[in-house]
Amino acid sequence: MSETRYDFAIVGAGMAGASLAAELAPYASVVMLEAEDQPGYHATGRSAAFWDECYGGPDIVPLTLASGAFLREHDLLTQRGALHIARREDKPKVDQFFAEFADTGATIERLGRDRMIEKLPGIRAEWVDAVWEPACSDIDVGALHALYLTRAKKTGADLAVSRRVIKANQQGDGWYLLSADGREFRAAKLINAAGAWADELADMAGCDKLGITPYRRTVVQLRTNPVPSPKQPLVLDISGHFYFKPESGRLWLSPHDEEPSPACDAAPEELAVAAAIDRLQKVVDIEVERVETKWAGLRSFAADRLPVYGVDARNTDFFWFAGQGGFGIQTAPAAAKLAASMLLERPIPATLAAIDVTRYSPARFG
Repeated sequence: MSETRYDFAIVGAGMAGASLAAELAPYASVVMLEAEDQPGYHATGRSAAFWDECYGGPDIVPLTLASGAFLREHDLLTQRGALHIARREDKPKVDQFFAEFADTGATIERLGRDRMIEKLPGIRAEWVDAVWEPACSDIDVGALHALYLTRAKKTGADLAVSRRVIKANQQGDGWYLLSADGREFRAAKLINAAGAWADELADMAGCDKLGITPYRRTVVQLRTNPVPSPKQPLVLDISGHFYFKPESGRLWLSPHDEEPSPACDAAPEELAVAAAIDRLQKVVDIEVERVETKWAGLRSFAADRLPVYGVDARNTDFFWFAGQGGFGIQTAPAAAKLAASMLLERPIPATLAAIDVTRYSPARFG
């Protein structure tokens, strides 16, 4: 039985939990309770690994832009560019894209057919319109996660792996937490960074579920002929039916699927893999020589597709840090600093002061 009582117990040690622990640990005692035998096994370890200013929509742009400086400072971004491609009949969607992001601070440019061919040689004739995002970059997700875990540990945070929480009761002035192997933990405040399991943890702790739903996303790694150029941009369908990018001489491809799923160790569906390859071959003339590997991850969203940061409406000792969908990695630096400021009751850093944190509050579901 553990006799240590922590200021904060964070359930989950993926990118969300690790980044927040790193921000809290210099000022408070912290334990991360990770269900798996290694942190980052689920969504963090299965990311397509890009930083895209417009990804997640206009309300996510402030978090993404505010995270960029940290990621660049630590040499975690490699510029690639993103090309959102469209057919002639998709022109209204391109117009809408520009209308939505015009005043967000994201850098976007409209490209015609000739410029599209420069970015993606061999693109089929029906693709005639595009949005270009020059700042889009690859993220070294593993290095970012490791950086946060290292910082957290160096400043005193404890990491307890293989500790799936099965009971969370509030007793007196703190939480009593029991893991599946019988270990006990005590903390003044409980932080929900449980990803796909966020609603399950809330229910266990006696708080209302917020309707955070996990969705399966499939990615495949292909060996192709020709081999993709390492300078090829991230290519996305303006209608949201696929995206692909080069990775170490191979092509990473997703059908951009979003299938509701129970919280689980997600596995790819063969139909999703087949759909992805079919959609790719309608974009470029390319031979798929082999599906080398395939995987799936769960991206968890609230109903309005915005993240949830803040104290629970019923219990101020329960803090939500969840619902971060596919943008949780690229927004981690800003999100963790915002959440740590709330939890430590410190002023929000000046670099983040323009962000309206109320839009991400659990109170919006009241």
